[in-house]
Amino acid sequence: MHAVHAAEETFETIRGDRIPLTQEASVAVDIADAASVRHAFERARPDAVLLLAAMSDIDRCESNAEQAFATNAYGVEHVANACARSNAKLLFTSTAAVFDGKKHGYVEEDAVSPLSVYGETKAWAENAVTLLVPSAIIIRFALVLGFAGRSGTNAMLDRLVAKWSVGEAIAFPRREERNPIDAVSLSRLMVDLLAREAVSGLYHVGAADSISRYELGKRLAARAGFSTDLALSQDEPIPGRALRGEDHFLLTDKLRKLLKVEAQPSNQVIERCFDEAASGN
Repeated sequence: MHAVHAAEETFETIRGDRIPLTQEASVAVDIADAASVRHAFERARPDAVLLLAAMSDIDRCESNAEQAFATNAYGVEHVANACARSNAKLLFTSTAAVFDGKKHGYVEEDAVSPLSVYGETKAWAENAVTLLVPSAIIIRFALVLGFAGRSGTNAMLDRLVAKWSVGEAIAFPRREERNPIDAVSLSRLMVDLLAREAVSGLYHVGAADSISRYELGKRLAARAGFSTDLALSQDEPIPGRALRGEDHFLLTDKLRKLLKVEAQPSNQVIERCFDEAASGN
């Protein structure tokens, strides 16, 4: 919902959903189905497309690779083909999981080396978008934080607060480093880029510094008013969990130079999540 609200400030917005919402301007679309994508484009006739749809549960992707590729790879190809046919501007959201996380600090030009099925599908989709829609924008991020814009979602902060509220402790990997961005800022950034006709290419977004998921968990607990004891350190790999890169620190110099802005530290990213929630945005 954050992206929809941000887009409505700049564009006449039509939301694509597998089950469209009757109270909003929306169109039915299943990106894994090429015919569904063609029909949605015929109805909506978009000038610009913000492609957020994905099978984003990394562990689920690992256990169901066929479905993951159908949605995250071939589904993206369907949308890219439709954008190419209709000359619509495309912004596609990718992930730091296209990298193996074996070094500190990745730039856009670094070769991809995914460890998981999820990362493989996103790397495949990036290549398809680049080939089919050379004018497209691709945004990679390592971790998005935020509360849900509506009920019935699986937003990370809503889940954490719900568990901490009943005294349930949560383990966070100590060895996984990420530079997060808050959902509202990311949404506004993507809409800003889509509105810039001359902008294309691949960009990294995220905080100026990286932080371990464990340290992030402690900071989130404290900011939400809970004991940091409810954030536990997970030091060993969890059996059955898909491989994650240890260090997914995305360097954002390219985007900062384009927009002429400074990247914010992770503590400000956390603050923005709570400030936006308090303001009702």
